[in-house]
Amino acid sequence: MEILFLALVVVFIIVATIRFKMHPVFSLTLAAIVSGFILGLSPTDIMEAMGAGFGKTLSGIGLVIAFGTVIGIYLEKTGGTKVLANAVLKIVGLKKSPLAINLAGYIISIPVFCDSGFIILSSLNKALSKKSGIPILVFAIALGTGLYAAHVFVPPTPGPLAAAAILEADLGMVLLFGLVVSIPVSLTGYFWARIVGKRLTVEPSQEGENNMESTEEPGIGTIQAFLPLIVPILLIALKSIANYPTFPMGQGSLFYVFDFLGSPIIALLIGVLFAFLMARKIPAEAQKKWVPEAFRQAGSIVLITGAGGAFGAILRTMDMAELFNLGQSSGMGGLLLAFAIAAVLKTAQGSSTVAIITTSAIIAPLLETFGLNSITDKALAVLAIGAGAMTVSHVNDSYFWVVSQFSKINVKTALRGHTLATLFQGLTGIAIILLLYTIL
Repeated sequence: MEILFLALVVVFIIVATIRFKMHPVFSLTLAAIVSGFILGLSPTDIMEAMGAGFGKTLSGIGLVIAFGTVIGIYLEKTGGTKVLANAVLKIVGLKKSPLAINLAGYIISIPVFCDSGFIILSSLNKALSKKSGIPILVFAIALGTGLYAAHVFVPPTPGPLAAAAILEADLGMVLLFGLVVSIPVSLTGYFWARIVGKRLTVEPSQEGENNMESTEEPGIGTIQAFLPLIVPILLIALKSIANYPTFPMGQGSLFYVFDFLGSPIIALLIGVLFAFLMARKIPAEAQKKWVPEAFRQAGSIVLITGAGGAFGAILRTMDMAELFNLGQSSGMGGLLLAFAIAAVLKTAQGSSTVAIITTSAIIAPLLETFGLNSITDKALAVLAIGAGAMTVSHVNDSYFWVVSQFSKINVKTALRGHTLATLFQGLTGIAIILLLYTIL
């Protein structure tokens, strides 16, 4: 009966989100309360568990999400995203411009939400298609999949951040493994774009032209655009290296410097400072709305993440291993289960972030049962959830409509191009994760 009730609670989250358009904060909170009563907890115990879960989840990542969003807004408003895209294009060349746009999307999606990144770069897609003679469908899929790969795997994107917090995984290790997994996943999208671009004909949608951003060149340099993004990533990675059990940097002053500077809050705050420097030539009057806008975007994600943590805290009171009669299960089985649950949730309700947070809450109590206790195992579990949460993007996903409408491709073509690409990306991602688990 408990398994049935748990399934019904998950179905409720999906139906409430899709059918009744309920915000995930409310659906996750209601799911936590109902689950608590189903498990026989007293009202006091339910409230205490939810409060502790909410606070513990956000204590480490609330400011990280806020600072990461500020960096993304500054890159967007200053034109830094176009600078990054053009820098990659110069390296790769016009003949391989779909690869360039794929890699540019991948880089940009680390601090910028994939929906915003696609809208910003869609005008660049059109220009490259005209210059190279390559169909815009190829660029649309290449860009969409590049943005999507970083969105589910690489912090400080909110999804991986939330999963790392709920599973108590080391953020630096998630970042390092996330880069290893997400680059091949991004390239999978690029190769599919080249293959399917030769087979599909673009039948433009009947929507009117969307207003693209100005083609005026931004007044910032390439290094300035890269610093707010690269510096935090390097610092977080160096902290994880410094804290590795063998202590490769020793345990002296160097260790403590990187241990402090690589803390996600400090690393992202340094990135924010570089973002401010990037925009120093822009009048303060023009910038005054940027930070409030970033915090408005971050607020919703922070609350969803906290609600997911509250739901997870309730589920932790249940003996999930005994409930599912798992016994001593394999770590590989745990990674596959995490992938499958996230894929079902993603396909059913459309939001990758909600799929990641809900799956993390379900999987967290099972990590020990599956033997996923080490620092690397927990990081791979986060990524397995991310791989599932990109499988697949279709008509109930807002990102699907951003890709199709801003590229002027109809639904049928978008399903065969973009949706199938996300399926192959998810399968590639879990395959690489399982390979890493086997090796490590």
